[in-house]
Amino acid sequence: MAQITTGIRAILSSPAVYDFVQNALGAKRGRRDFVTEFVRPVPGQRILDIGCGTAEILPFLPEVDYEGFDISPGYIAAAQQRHAGRGRFHCRLFTRDDANRIQPADIVLAVGLLHHLNDEDASEFIALARDALRPGGRLVTLDPCYDTQQSAIARYLVSKDRGQNVRDALGYQALFSSHFPVAECRVRHRTWIPYTHCAMVATKPIAQPHGEPVAA
Repeated sequence: MAQITTGIRAILSSPAVYDFVQNALGAKRGRRDFVTEFVRPVPGQRILDIGCGTAEILPFLPEVDYEGFDISPGYIAAAQQRHAGRGRFHCRLFTRDDANRIQPADIVLAVGLLHHLNDEDASEFIALARDALRPGGRLVTLDPCYDTQQSAIARYLVSKDRGQNVRDALGYQALFSSHFPVAECRVRHRTWIPYTHCAMVATKPIAQPHGEPVAA
């Protein structure tokens, strides 16, 4: 996983500092809008959150069956402390064994994950996430993005992200093309603090009785 964890970026490894910086940059409003526009959860759904961080998306979700994975012990400890009783949290990579073991998900979330992965690892993850979905389930991702229409300030802030694989919209779409027949791509330009994100929403096809997949 390619990311910079030295210098000033190193302090973001602290859950308290990370959440403070995120909230100062308007993350609470961003999470609410992201959930409303792209996640669109329904009470009772099963949601798998890969790279869940401190699980600060949970307050914006209805009562769901939530399971989060993250490799940071500090982030997972914070998630367990803040959101006890609302989900299950695992401090490890999400693996093929997990995808085979768990109940298929209605929604797989990967917020701020793909831009930490090179193309090969990102493609492998998308395939794994697809296999963890029920037919008709959705993979929803959100990552920093380069775009010709973004402001100079937004481009600068995106360039300072810890992730070393920030892409443009076409780059993110290319990752999905081998694994989902259709993937919606939306670029959002935040204005209150200039920043650019790319949201991807891909639905796992439902197989017809004769075996051919159809869109959900």
